[in-house]
Formats: sequence, structure tokens, C-alpha cells
Amino acid sequence: MAAQIETAVLGSGCFWCSEAVFQQLQGVQSVKSGYSGGHVQNPSYEQVCGKDTGHIEVVQVQFDPALIGYRDLLEIFFDIHDPTTPDRQGNDVGPQYASAIFWQSEAQKEIAASVIAQRQADFAAPIVTKLLPAATFWPAERIHDDYFVQHPNQSYCAFVISPKVEKFRKR
Repeated sequence: MAAQIETAVLGSGCFWCSEAVFQQLQGVQSVKSGYSGGHVQNPSYEQVCGKDTGHIEVVQVQFDPALIGYRDLLEIFFDIHDPTTPDRQGNDVGPQYASAIFWQSEAQKEIAASVIAQRQADFAAPIVTKLLPAATFWPAERIHDDYFVQHPNQSYCAFVISPKVEKFRKR
């Protein structure tokens, strides 16, 4: 019998960082960087970085819920970024870096709301993560696929992504 695969769409700042972490999880079948939530059809990276499309950088995570649950993915999501900074993650600033959960079902919406409420106690400032209905997922250009794996010595990867991945591994 084939595994039932589900989808999570999460925005936690730069999609390169998110992809690098979620790719390492047992039960995750695939991770694809892309854009959701905007009003432009098939946006480019340059358009999204221009801050006028309304899109958020996201990762689309395909996972086997028999091996890793949606709640588990959200716990990791909250561990790998700061959900209290509107439209910002570190030096990455702009609406495309918003913290967002694009729920794919009513069950995901309920789980996400529950996790947000529970995790608020872990943060001094209010969680500003946007809880949004499913929106069209536009895959990012191929150059963004496996970015950290392909470019580990690139300065952003070495100084931003690598420490996040190490922090995740320690947890």
C-alpha cells in the first residue's frame, strides 16, 4: 500500500534556510522552494524581491504523516525562525520574508492555531505568524533547488544557513 503523502506550505524567511532544515527530516519526501500568497501569476525571484507581488517566500514540504506529523513540522518551523518579527528574519527584511503558514485543510488550520497558541509562551513578543488559507504555490526557479547543498561555501550559506542547520541538529 502506498504511503499517504500530505503537503505543508510554510514561510519562515529565506526559503534556502527552511529547505536546508526540512530536507533532513525522516518522513519528508520532498522540499521545494517557491512563492505563495501574492497576486502575480508565476512570479520570478526578482519580482518577489521587488516587494510588490504580495508573495511570501515559502517551502512546500511533501511528507508522510505516518513518519512525521504536521504538528512536528510546525514545532520545527517555530524552532528555526523568529515568528515575532513582522516581515523580517535577521537581515532579510521585506514582506516576502513574513512568517506564514498556508494551511491546506481545516485540520491543518486547527493544528496550526493550536501550535501558535502553545508556542506563544516560548517568546517574549507576540507571534505574528500569518495563518492563511491555501494559495497557489509557484515553484521558485531551479537555481534555488538544493541551494545550501549546492553552495555551502557561499557567504550567506556559510554565515546564515549553516548556523541554523547546526542549531536545528543540536535540538
